[in-house]
Amino acid sequence: MPSAPPAALVWLRRDLRCDDHSALYHALRRFPRVYCAFVFDTDILDALPTRCDRRVEFIHASVLELHQRLQQLAWEHGVPGGGLIVRHGPAVPCIVQLAQELGVQEVLTNRDYEPAAIARDQQAAQALHAAGIAFSDYKDQVLLEKNEVLTQQGQPYSVFTPYKRAWLQKLDAFQRTPYPVQRYAQHLAALPSPSTPLPTLEALGFTPTNLPTLALPTGMSGAQQLLQDFLPRLHAYHEARDFPGRKGVSYLSVHLRFGTISIRQLAALAAQQAATGCQGAQTWLAELAWRDFYFMILYHHPQVVTHAFKPEYDDVPWDEAPDLWQAWCAARTGYPLVDAAMRQLLQTGYMHNRLRMVVASFLTKHLGIDWRRGERFFAQHLNDYDLAANNGGWQWAASTGCDAQPYFRIFNPILQSQKFDPQGRFIRRYLPELARVPDKHLHFPAAMKPTELAACGLRLGVDYPQPIVEHAQARTRTLLRFQRPSPSPE
Repeated sequence: MPSAPPAALVWLRRDLRCDDHSALYHALRRFPRVYCAFVFDTDILDALPTRCDRRVEFIHASVLELHQRLQQLAWEHGVPGGGLIVRHGPAVPCIVQLAQELGVQEVLTNRDYEPAAIARDQQAAQALHAAGIAFSDYKDQVLLEKNEVLTQQGQPYSVFTPYKRAWLQKLDAFQRTPYPVQRYAQHLAALPSPSTPLPTLEALGFTPTNLPTLALPTGMSGAQQLLQDFLPRLHAYHEARDFPGRKGVSYLSVHLRFGTISIRQLAALAAQQAATGCQGAQTWLAELAWRDFYFMILYHHPQVVTHAFKPEYDDVPWDEAPDLWQAWCAARTGYPLVDAAMRQLLQTGYMHNRLRMVVASFLTKHLGIDWRRGERFFAQHLNDYDLAANNGGWQWAASTGCDAQPYFRIFNPILQSQKFDPQGRFIRRYLPELARVPDKHLHFPAAMKPTELAACGLRLGVDYPQPIVEHAQARTRTLLRFQRPSPSPE
C-alpha cells in the first residue's frame, strides 16, 4: 500500500489571514499536503479577568471568516473539503496531538517576540521533536526583526530616530513583497473526516460584547474595508492623526495585532506614496517603523515587561494613591480630555494614540502612580493590546524607557485639550454632561464662575467631578520624585 505524501501543519496565532502569509507560503511551497489550525488557547483565555472580552469575539469572528476563506481557496484549486482545524485547550498539547493525528512531518508557524510566546514555542519545538516532527518559524508580523537593524557597533538601537533612518535604508522592495500563497494553494489538504465543527463563542465560555455595534469590522474583509476607507485620507495623515475628534487615523491597529492584514501590504502602499513626496504617507511609514522598533526592544530586552528599560528608574518612588487610581480608572479625574479618553476605552476598547500619551502621562506624572499599573489596565481593555507597543508607550510616557520623553516634560492636559480638541467634538461625544459648556471652558470646567456654571446647568462635584489634582502642584511633585533639578517649565 503506497504511503501518504508528506504533509505539514501551519499553526496560526496572530496571523489570521490566508493571503501574503509567510508560514503558509513556505508550507505550501514545500509540502504537497498542508493543513491549517488555530487553537483557542486556554492558557491565555483562562487568565482573562472577564468572560466578556471584545478581543475574544474579534478573534472568533476572524477565525470563522478565515475558515470560510480557506475553504474557498481550496475549492478554487480543486480541493473540496478544505478549511481551518480549530481546537480549544492548552496550545502546545493541542498542536502536538493534532500533528500526530494528521501524520505531518513538520509544523510551521510565524514568529512571535513576546517572552511568554517564545517560551511556548520552545516548549512546542521540544515536544514535536520528541515525537519526530520538525518545527520551524518565520518572520511575518514585522518588517525587520531581531538583528536586522543594528548600529555600526553591531548593537540594538535604543533611540528611535537613528533606528528609523537605518530601518528605512534596509526596507527595500524585497521586504515589502507579498508571499504568493495562491500560487501553491492546490497543496491545501482536505480536512480529516469527520471534522469537528468550529466552536461557538458560548462554547468557548464567553458571552457576546458590544463589538457588533462598534465601527470595527472583523476579519480579513474588515481589514481591507478599513484600508480602502483610509487610503483617500492618507495624504492628510500627518496633520489629522493627532486630533481625536477627526477621522484621521487608519483604525487598523487591531487588525495588525491579530494579523488579519499583512504588514507588508501596508508598508508597500505607504512606501509607494512616500516616494512621491506624500507627507502623510511618510509619517504613516514612520509609525510602522515605531512598531518594529518596539518589537525589537522587547526581543532584545525582555526585562522591560516588569522593569524600567533604564535600570536607574526602577527606584522611582511611585505612590499607591488608591482614590486617585480609582478616579483615573473610572474616568472621574475632572480633566475632560483625560476622562473622555478613558470613557472611549471603557466603552469601545479603543483609545486614540494621542490620548494614550495624555492619559499615561497623567497617571504617572500627575497622580504619581506606577506605569506598570496603567500598562496592565490597558492590557485588560485595549482591543489592539500588544505587549511591545503598549510597554514601549507607557515607559515613554513615564520617562523610564528607551527613547523616553524627558522626565521634566509633563503634558498639561488642559493645553493638550485646547490644542487637539479645540471645539470639543471628542469631549462632548464621550462626556455628554458637558454638552452645554462653552468651548472656552470645556477644557477645564473647574475654572468657571458660579454664574457660568449655572447658565449651562452644570454642578461641579455632582454632574462632573472637581479636579482630583492641580497641574502645577503635580508637576512640582514629579520633578521631586525624579530628584533632578528642573529646567525651565514649558
